[in-house]
Amino acid sequence: MKRILLIIAALSILAFTACGQKHNKEGKQMKTLVTYFSATGTTEAVAKQLASMANADIQPITPEKAYTDADLDWTDKNSRSTIEHRDDLRPAIKKADNVTSYDIIYVGFPIWWYSNPEIIDTFFETYDLSGKTVILFATSGGSTIDKAVQDLKSANPKVNIKGGKLLNNPTRSQLEEFLRDIK
Repeated sequence: MKRILLIIAALSILAFTACGQKHNKEGKQMKTLVTYFSATGTTEAVAKQLASMANADIQPITPEKAYTDADLDWTDKNSRSTIEHRDDLRPAIKKADNVTSYDIIYVGFPIWWYSNPEIIDTFFETYDLSGKTVILFATSGGSTIDKAVQDLKSANPKVNIKGGKLLNNPTRSQLEEFLRDIK
């Protein structure tokens, strides 16, 4: 009986791990990265869950100058995030060496002013993602991801952006569905 339970457990783990892995037409496993910008830790938590389930590497999108609480005060017309949004400014990011070595790249961010933060535009402008499959995910207190998807597709026509999903405190089954539905 113990042996049967161990076999069932091992098969379950193997099936779950295979669920997140993607392969190309030749059957070669594709390299997957989950990258994200998270100002308060909310998007980071989702990114970590997603990376684990997708058997992907994970890497933050880090601003060169960290955001303070005052910088994030969207009600202050003089806060850094408000000025970046209003003036379409691109905050500098700490560059990573290996982003373009991945085939599939999940890009996560919080929704700011109904779209993506300007730092995500910096990310797309920093790396040549032509030929990559990019899948967006976001967190938000009340907005959808729709405008961000539209804005990023419009600004990056050479990038294969496969859409996106809002993932606020997702359950395991919601993340599994997200990974399964993006093709």
